[in-house]
Amino acid sequence: MSDRITPAMLTSSTLNDINGALAALQRSTSELSSGKAILEPSDNPYGASHAIDLQSQLDGLSSYTSAVQDGISWVTTAGSAMASMHEISERVRELLVQSSNGTINQTDLNNMGAEVEQLAESIKQVANTQYAGQYVFSGTQTSTAPYKQGPEADEYQGNAGTISRAIGPGATIVVNTNISTLLGNGAGSADGKLLDTLRTIAQHMRGGTAEDKAALGSTDLKALDGNLETLTQLQATAGSVTNQLQTAASRIENLQAAITKSLSGTMDADIAKTTINYSNEQAAYQAALRAGANIVQESLLNFLH
Repeated sequence: MSDRITPAMLTSSTLNDINGALAALQRSTSELSSGKAILEPSDNPYGASHAIDLQSQLDGLSSYTSAVQDGISWVTTAGSAMASMHEISERVRELLVQSSNGTINQTDLNNMGAEVEQLAESIKQVANTQYAGQYVFSGTQTSTAPYKQGPEADEYQGNAGTISRAIGPGATIVVNTNISTLLGNGAGSADGKLLDTLRTIAQHMRGGTAEDKAALGSTDLKALDGNLETLTQLQATAGSVTNQLQTAASRIENLQAAITKSLSGTMDADIAKTTINYSNEQAAYQAALRAGANIVQESLLNFLH
């Protein structure tokens, strides 16, 4: 028994061909408009899975980028504050050298002592520097100003806690500076640190005795220079941290570029190839429509014939 090819079969086959050509054309259109070769996971299960993994890596690197940039800003803010402290301390040293030359009268020494007291308060103001609403020199007590104003309020209000920023998987770096190792707790503590030294210098300038004047050019100058050295070391440490953070930022940027390139190679469509396919599929679809119009004659007159 032979099979009979009916008009319905021809119509169905023609429509299937037309729909196939249309689907291919729509696929190329979607690839061109989106720029992506993988529009659904089913298009390329392995490629889609790989792309998800790469995107996850990029998201993780973005969080590290934010942490590193925040760390750089934090350390830069602290570094600028310490530079101001260094400038103020150098001014104190100038006054100290002038006061110890033996030609300054007591009235001028009293004025110098008053200026040193003001400079001590200025240093405490600088120590209360904030970044993004947080005190950078208060340890982990970032909502508490490290120093109160006033000559009788030199005690450090923060703590020795460390603040870190993540710069990679399992890698962190401390970004804060323990400023109490430099400024200390004032004259009441007799710790020999900068605030104690400044208060002592001011006291000796106003003291007027031979012992006071002798101390200005000896023990006071030595103590101040020691504190300046400590400050320089803290600045150097902050500079080293900044360099490490910038290196981490560069490394993360390179990783992001490499992963982005790999993700693009996995997900992005070959525009030149897809454009050629689109042109061919468009021509095929139009040809299928013309052929279908000739093959499928649905008028009643043709049916009766």
